[in-house]
Amino acid sequence: MADVITYREAVAEGIAREMRRDTSVVCLGEDIGAAGGVFKTTTGLHEEFGPERVWDTPISEQAIVGAAMGAAMTGRRPVAEIMFSDFLACCWDYLANEIPKVRYMTGGQVTVPLVVRTANGGGLGFGAQHSQATENWALTVPGLKIAAPATPADVVGMMAAAIRSDDPVVFFEHKALLATKGAAPPPGHVVELGRACVVRPGDDVTLVALASMVPLALKAAEVLSGEGIEAEVVDLRCLVPLDAATVLASVCTTSRLVTVEENPYQGGWGATVVSIVADEGFGLLDAPVRRVAAECVPLPFADALEEQVIPTVDKVVMEVLRLAAY
Repeated sequence: MADVITYREAVAEGIAREMRRDTSVVCLGEDIGAAGGVFKTTTGLHEEFGPERVWDTPISEQAIVGAAMGAAMTGRRPVAEIMFSDFLACCWDYLANEIPKVRYMTGGQVTVPLVVRTANGGGLGFGAQHSQATENWALTVPGLKIAAPATPADVVGMMAAAIRSDDPVVFFEHKALLATKGAAPPPGHVVELGRACVVRPGDDVTLVALASMVPLALKAAEVLSGEGIEAEVVDLRCLVPLDAATVLASVCTTSRLVTVEENPYQGGWGATVVSIVADEGFGLLDAPVRRVAAECVPLPFADALEEQVIPTVDKVVMEVLRLAAY
C-alpha cells in the first residue's frame, strides 16, 4: 500500500479491510458495484468480493436501508451507502424510528450492526438539495452513533470501528475532503469511536471542529498565530459518542472556546458542545463561548454565495479576534 492515500481511496480501503477480516460484512447501494460509486469510494470492492457481497440496488433509499436493517438483524454486517446525506430524509423512518430502537425494544436480544455511510456537506456548489451537512439530523436520534472523519487515516480506522460496532453507525464522508491526501494507516488500524484528537496544541483559545471544518480550523489557527494567538484545534471525530472530556481538558488550558461547524447555527452540534462546557466547565471560562456555523438558509449553487453561508477561515479568525479582545 502506498505511503500516501486520498480520503476517497481510504473509504474503499477501510471497507475492504473489514470485508477481508469478516465474511459477514456486505455492501449495498446505488452504483457501488462495477461503477465503483458515484464518488469512486467503492472502487475495487466488486472486483475483489463479487456480486454476492457487493450489491447494486434500485434507486430507493428506503429499499437500501430497509434491506440493510433486515440483513443486520439476521447475521450480516451491512455497509449501506446513501449517495448524498440530504437523501437520508428519504429513509428517515428506518433511520430514526426503526433501526436505533430494535436493540432497546428487544431488551438486547436483537442487535442491528450496520453502517449507513453517506457523502456529506457543501463547498462544491452542488446546491440546496445536495450540499447539506446533516450530522445534526442524526444527533437528534437516540441509539445512533455518528462518525465524521477528517483524514484518510481516520476514515480507515473509524470505518473499522463502525463496522465492528453492534450498534448502528451513521458514517459521514465529506465530499470536499475526498481528494485530500494523508498518511496511509498501518494494517489493523482502528480508531475507537468517541475519541477526539487534539490536532494542534495551543494555549489561547480552543477551536472544536468536525470533518471538513478541521482543516479549515487549522488554517485559521495558522493565521491567528501570526497575530500572536495560539489556538488549540480539537477534531471531535464523532458526535455520538461525544468526547466532552477532551474538549473540557482543552478549555481548562485555554479558557476560551469557539466551535466551528458546517451545520446550520439553529440546532447545530456546536450548541450541544457549548452547553456541556457551560454546564460542566463554566468556571474554566474567561470569556463567552462562541459558535461559527452555517447560516440558516438553503445552500446556494453559486460559489460566492455559498461562501457567504458556510464557515470560512476569515469568519473563524474574526470571531477569535473578537473573543481575544473580550
